[in-house]
Amino acid sequence: MRGGWSIRTRLSVLIGVLFLTGGTVLLLVTYLLVRTNLPSPVEFSVRGDTFRITEDHRYRDEVLRTLIAQSWVALLVAAVLAVAIGLVVTDRMLRPIRWITATARSLGADDLDRRRLARTGRRDELTELADTIDGMLDRLADAFEGRRRFAADVSHELRTPLATQRTLIEVALGRPDVSADTGELGRRLLTLNVRTTRLIEGLLVLALSDRGPATREPVRLDHLVRRVVDAAGGDIALEADPCPVLGDAVLLEHLVLNLVQNAVRHNEPGGRVRVRVGPDLWVENTGPVVPEELVASLTEPFRRMDRAGSDRGVGLGLTIVASVVAAHRGTLSVRARPGGGLSVRVALPHAPTEDASESCSQAWVSPSVTVPPVTTRTRDQ
Repeated sequence: MRGGWSIRTRLSVLIGVLFLTGGTVLLLVTYLLVRTNLPSPVEFSVRGDTFRITEDHRYRDEVLRTLIAQSWVALLVAAVLAVAIGLVVTDRMLRPIRWITATARSLGADDLDRRRLARTGRRDELTELADTIDGMLDRLADAFEGRRRFAADVSHELRTPLATQRTLIEVALGRPDVSADTGELGRRLLTLNVRTTRLIEGLLVLALSDRGPATREPVRLDHLVRRVVDAAGGDIALEADPCPVLGDAVLLEHLVLNLVQNAVRHNEPGGRVRVRVGPDLWVENTGPVVPEELVASLTEPFRRMDRAGSDRGVGLGLTIVASVVAAHRGTLSVRARPGGGLSVRVALPHAPTEDASESCSQAWVSPSVTVPPVTTRTRDQ
């Protein structure tokens, strides 16, 4: 264990030390009592004559040495047994704490309202600890749910006025008597409206993904990726093997859509985008060189390499990807390519299938990526 001995080991050693200390004190008291009560040289009379019979002092010393030696051996054996018994007893006593720790460690932001410690049985300090943690989880779940509801409600309410504004701008730009200055202003407002709409839709998807999948069912990830790539158009190299995963089809489609759009949007002119499915989802492009120190922060909200131009997105693409992956109990790995661009790997729980031809194929490793991956950590990890 890092940082020294575990509590179980320390308690067991403490029991052994206390037993050894108490046994040593008991041995000294026993030694003094035996030494005091051993017979001394005696005198007695036979037919009027007095004889002095002196006990052999070597016998006395031998008795005391034997007492000390055998007592120390017995004491050391008893101390070892005390440590062993202490290990068993402390292991039994600390087992509920390990269970509480493992349960608390497995909790995420998407299941705070579904999993609790709920320790039953005799009321003691451990039960009180479990109840305290459950109360804290209740408060955290309420706070998370309130934040998600607020983001979802605000995003939903803002979509209607934005759609109305866009319609009015398009109608105004369609008039034949619009001036050049008014047309330029309208086009800028329309661009800003599209960017704001993307931001609102991204926040709405982020709120939904934070809430967790509404359903978990088998989804053919290869079919979903192929549909998204076909709709995106452009020069995208696609390799898709049969790969059923377990999750929510709507959220997974947003995940794939954000990955593909992010790779296309941040690609360099004349570059390439490569997508591979089986058993994991790999997406890489040949965009600009990404500094290693910025890779881990790309999944944070509104973090972008360049902020010039409204066609570069709103900085929520990889954030949404990370949130959807975390909601599905998957893993996300982002690493920079030596020649520029990113390589993103998403591993999702595979759905069980009886047809071997539809199971996920063997892993595929991008030959163009040689640097170690930087695994991103999402908000509930």
